[in-house]
Amino acid sequence: MKHSVEELKKIASQVRRDIVRMVHACQSGHPGGSLGCADLLVALYFEKMEHNPKPFDMKGENQDMFFLSNGHISPVFYSVLARSGYFEVSELSTFRRINSRLQGHPTTHEGLEGVRVASGSLGQGLSVAIGVAQGKKLKKDDKLVYVLMGDGEQQEGQIWEAAMYAAHHQVDNLIAVIDYNGQQIDGPVDAVMSLKNLKAKWEAFGWQALEMDGNNMEDVLKVLDEAQKLSKQGKPTLILMKSEMGFGVDYMMHSHKWHGVAPNDTELEKALAQLEETLGDY
Repeated sequence: MKHSVEELKKIASQVRRDIVRMVHACQSGHPGGSLGCADLLVALYFEKMEHNPKPFDMKGENQDMFFLSNGHISPVFYSVLARSGYFEVSELSTFRRINSRLQGHPTTHEGLEGVRVASGSLGQGLSVAIGVAQGKKLKKDDKLVYVLMGDGEQQEGQIWEAAMYAAHHQVDNLIAVIDYNGQQIDGPVDAVMSLKNLKAKWEAFGWQALEMDGNNMEDVLKVLDEAQKLSKQGKPTLILMKSEMGFGVDYMMHSHKWHGVAPNDTELEKALAQLEETLGDY
């Protein structure tokens, strides 16, 4: 391991501080899902993925690649990219500002290092990841492609077209993760449009499916390791990641309220009091 479990937990704590500070500063953004996915992105970028922050290039040849489909959780993506060396951490202070490279949803025309596709129009990221994964196979590039989706996003039809395609074409260098926190902007996923047995659905579509506790770093590392070992055996891999929206900040947990609401000054202080500063605030 490049980092110990405790080191990764400390990085995740700092990432969570970045998230609440970024969203508070501009009074806009999506803290809930970002906080819930911090452990996964830290584990990927600091431990499990083989990637080169510098020099950054869009092709990503001979390195693992990650795509964020649920682009509204850009705060966690930006923080992890900055903290892992793609661009200066100080740039996080420009989040959602006019002319900033760090817009509310990741885009490519600003040339932000680490971002290879514009995202946030839900349902599209899996298709992009499949195309990139097939491209790697054609080029005899043995590295993996990862994509993160939301659970509410599973209500999009394009997801299931892509799922069928990937299984049929044996895109087995692809690891997809669903952030299964049970909340979406309009309320609990089960109330908006129930997904029923999501693991069984993906298996029925021809994928191999694993389950993960997304807010337990040890389990995140273990399941990612298992997914890597299962890759390149004829089937794409799906990880159903159980997480808690707003994880790490007690008053943000257990509700969809903090999907897209910024904390006020008092709420920010309460949040920061619960999150250890480990790498230095920007």
